[in-house]
Amino acid sequence: MRKDPRYLLLAAIFLLSSLNSTATVRLPSIISSNMVLQQGSTAKLWGWCDAHEKIYVFTSWNNRTDSVTGTRDANWQIGVPTPAAGGPYTITIKGSNTILLENVMIGEVWVCSGQSNMEMCETWGLPDVRAELPECNTNNIHFFHVPRTTSIYPQEDCHAQWTPCDSVALKSFSAVAYFFGKELNRKLNVPIGLIESSWGGTPAEVWTPAALIEGDTILKRAAATLHPSTGWPYLPGYCYNGMIAPLTNYPVAGAIWYQGEGNTSGPATYGRLLQTMIGAWRQAWNKELPFYYVQIAPYTYGAKNVAGVLREQQASCMSMDKTGMVVVSDITGDTTNIHPKNKHDVGLRLANWALGDTYHLSGINYKGPQYKSMDVKADKVVLTLDNVPTALEIKGRDVRELSIAGDNRVFYPAQARVEGNKLIVSSAQVRHPMAVRYQFDNAGIGNIFSKEGLPVAPFRTDHWNVDL
Repeated sequence: MRKDPRYLLLAAIFLLSSLNSTATVRLPSIISSNMVLQQGSTAKLWGWCDAHEKIYVFTSWNNRTDSVTGTRDANWQIGVPTPAAGGPYTITIKGSNTILLENVMIGEVWVCSGQSNMEMCETWGLPDVRAELPECNTNNIHFFHVPRTTSIYPQEDCHAQWTPCDSVALKSFSAVAYFFGKELNRKLNVPIGLIESSWGGTPAEVWTPAALIEGDTILKRAAATLHPSTGWPYLPGYCYNGMIAPLTNYPVAGAIWYQGEGNTSGPATYGRLLQTMIGAWRQAWNKELPFYYVQIAPYTYGAKNVAGVLREQQASCMSMDKTGMVVVSDITGDTTNIHPKNKHDVGLRLANWALGDTYHLSGINYKGPQYKSMDVKADKVVLTLDNVPTALEIKGRDVRELSIAGDNRVFYPAQARVEGNKLIVSSAQVRHPMAVRYQFDNAGIGNIFSKEGLPVAPFRTDHWNVDL
């Protein structure tokens, strides 16, 4: 008997709907082939499945099979122990379907975030990255580049993929992150996973959970002064929800950060904001995440001293444990360009912070000199600086960007001489000194260093009001 075509169509639809009624095991983008898992940790593997589906996970580094049952909400999560660094390995995940993850490396994983100076890559015309392209292919450095994404609510996934470093992937990946990872790989001799999550122009508010901004009167007031832009989001939490929240289930070693230019419109509360953001990230990853960041470079912002205040705010964040600040005034170059091209040395200095402070390698010169205290002696001020292994030095004939003031609060150019880790500062125009400032402005570049070659961080000894 010939069947009615309409019957055949209904039967096909029924068959397809029956097949789709059983959910397949699915993974977030960050759990994929070519990923780098944090060594010596309990790596989290997770995803979605059918309710109460049994899932088996086989890891090749220990020939071990673990299992977990999906929840009634159709998701699953399991922790698998990772050994010391090595690879490549495979992971097989089996439920109603089978997923094979290949070229899985185990090593050190870092999140690399911020705005455009973190985002800058070879396509921006960076010669130091271009020089790397012919010989950059390696399976010991892997990239995960989170695309620009915003959300009102925290997300569980992002659309990206892990890829080993090669000339194609490197062209569009953060130069700072790459040079950071390359130095870690060279010194630690382990695979390095770099997760880039950056967006040029963004203020730090968008990388901080909105509830923390809204719940803090000072930060809420500061966020209200941000100016909307056509090129990036400005509302609190929007990038955190779309570009950080999907990563927080994935164990990492720490984070590096290059941002601050996007907050020069209201610099006075930046320290409070960044410390709030760091605390939120640490809570989300459930660890005291090492956090190393770059102080903004000298740049001609305008007449008001917004950069000096913001750098001071950045320096204040080093009061938090496991934080470190890289000073880049000496490698800035053109102060009319807010995007300095030397990203090699920035990445190297960040790597040295991680190598010395997180991995405790000896012989790493990573802490730059910072102001500690002052003592007024007649018409001179004696400044004592921290983090000076041997002595300070002034490069050039005369000291630059150093000024001194008396009780009238008028600053005059100062002279200085070095005595070990001390600066003896004076001016013929100031007989009774009360305050000293060094490179406390928008675009000035100082010339005081440790003999080990790191620049003195900008500072001021006073707490006088600054015109913003």
